[in-house]
Amino acid sequence: MSRIGKQPVKLPSGVSVNIGPESVEVKGPKGSLQTRIPRGITIEQQDDAILFHRGSDTKEDRSLHGLARSLIANAVQGVHEGFKKELDIIGVGYKAQVEGKKVVFNLGHSHQKEVPIPEGVDVQVEKATHIVVTGHDKQKVGQVAAVIRSLRKPDPYKSKGVKYTDEIISKKAGKAAK
Repeated sequence: MSRIGKQPVKLPSGVSVNIGPESVEVKGPKGSLQTRIPRGITIEQQDDAILFHRGSDTKEDRSLHGLARSLIANAVQGVHEGFKKELDIIGVGYKAQVEGKKVVFNLGHSHQKEVPIPEGVDVQVEKATHIVVTGHDKQKVGQVAAVIRSLRKPDPYKSKGVKYTDEIISKKAGKAAK
């Protein structure tokens, strides 16, 4: 039995779930999300909890059991509380600013880099070097943060670049002078 899949997902107040034959729609104060149900997994709602059952004990069904529970739990948390990723820009002259539906970065390249902001995600730039990405879809928030970080990954020698706020970069020693 899957340790993750057998745990029920508790529904907080203000969150409603509509279970269909192939997908689950979760609605809450932050928005609504539609999540596909993998084949072989059945979902039922009991009072204020959602339970997950698998049809067989094959390796594929066992792996999808925990996956389905995690996806629905993330959807419930997203429409109730939302998700947030924070990034820091480190380097002289490195900065960011929001212009309409895109974020413009100056990261030491010969040109500016632009990242479009997708629907359902909000990007705020605080102090020109601190970026906060928020939204109700965990996958979209993480993807936008990863795209921003990939523009200038942190350098282990000078510690310059874009990094997650809670990320620890171990600094390497430079070439020893003779």
